[in-house]
Amino acid sequence: QVQLVESGGALVQAGGSLRLSCAASGSIFSTHTMAWYRQAPGMQRELVAVIFTGGSTNYADDVKGRFTISRDNAKNTMYLQMNSLKTEDTAVYYCNANRGYNSYWGQGTQVTVSS
Repeated sequence: QVQLVESGGALVQAGGSLRLSCAASGSIFSTHTMAWYRQAPGMQRELVAVIFTGGSTNYADDVKGRFTISRDNAKNTMYLQMNSLKTEDTAVYYCNANRGYNSYWGQGTQVTVSS
C-alpha cells in the first residue's frame, strides 16, 4: 500500500509562487508514474502535471511555462513548483501514484490565489 502526504498549500497573491511537496511512503518513483491533479470547487479533478518513471514530464496547457514537476528519489518526495500564480489556479491539489490498475491518492492540499 502506497501512502502519499501533500504539503505546501497556502494563500498567496496572484503573481506569487508556491512549492508543493508529496512525500511517498517508500521508493516508488522507479515503478510508479507520479502526477499532480487539482480540483476547484464545483469542478472535476484535472491533471496538472505528470512525471514518468523515466523522468519525462508533461503538463496541462494552462500551466506550461509556469509550473515544474520534479522528484527527489533519495527523499521519496515529489514537488510541484508553481510560479506566476493566477486566481484560476485556486484548487485543492492532489498527489497521485499510478502503476497499472493501482492508483493511490494523497489527502490534498489547498492552494488559494487572491487577486
